[in-house]
Amino acid sequence: MTRRPAHRLLALAGVAALTVGLAACSSDDDGDEATTDDTATEEATEEADSDAAGSGDFPEGSTMADLAAAGEVTIGTKFDQPGFGLLNPGTNEPEGFDVEVAKIIAEELGIAEDGITWTETVSANREPFIQEGRVDYVVATYTINDDRKEVVDFAGPYYQAGQDIMVASGNPLGIEGPDDLAGTTTCSVEGSTPAENIRTNYPDAEITLFDVYSKCAEALKNGQVDSVTTDNVILLGIIAQDPESFELVDNPFTEEPYGIGVTLGDDEFRSFINDVLEESFEDGRWAQAWDDTAGQFADTPEPPAVDRY
Repeated sequence: MTRRPAHRLLALAGVAALTVGLAACSSDDDGDEATTDDTATEEATEEADSDAAGSGDFPEGSTMADLAAAGEVTIGTKFDQPGFGLLNPGTNEPEGFDVEVAKIIAEELGIAEDGITWTETVSANREPFIQEGRVDYVVATYTINDDRKEVVDFAGPYYQAGQDIMVASGNPLGIEGPDDLAGTTTCSVEGSTPAENIRTNYPDAEITLFDVYSKCAEALKNGQVDSVTTDNVILLGIIAQDPESFELVDNPFTEEPYGIGVTLGDDEFRSFINDVLEESFEDGRWAQAWDDTAGQFADTPEPPAVDRY
């Protein structure tokens, strides 16, 4: 059952009470006063409708209407990726470009920041968390691809990345691209598109998998692996934290469009988020979100074209 916003129920109740009271008074008065009372009732009704519209003009029963009425939303993002989604130990909340994009969507739903619950979603659990209803949407360096579109839907993309390779400072093995990974050990994350790409297209590389990229970075630093491969902007964020230990090969070899994951078949919500993204591209909020986060170590990109599939 769709919940009506509390202020709308109060407004409608007030209209009903006012209507009853005016009707009782008009029975003892003349016709001119009755006309005045009718006008007052109409004005009160219009005011109540206006108040209701102010809460968000969303279709009844839609995800947008339900979230707006609740005033709360649960968002999945990553907690270990500098510039996109990194947990701040001081505030115990994530920070980064993905986080800011997620906030823009919540704002358009009328939900304040204190109404957001952040849930850590690593690469391997993003689809299950959406399917199980543990999150309302996911913004987590989440590449749109056909396999994933079989089980979840995507709004966006809102950013275009590319798979690249991070090596130890000085690039001691001379790795310049994915073909050079043959006979070496590279590290990535279970459930990620970069891991699957290496496994499928570069089988001569030995691949070590962890649940988060911070563990890959530590393994590279300790000499347990020869490289780390994932999206270039993720690697740039890691390098920015420890530029003396790592460097980027800077030879991207895939296209990774980042999308916002929602429940499969929720076309209204997907269309709403696409509208919000396009508005943020135009009004400067998207660029400001980038400059405040990933823009600290990467050039500002052009916003991608939204794919309304």
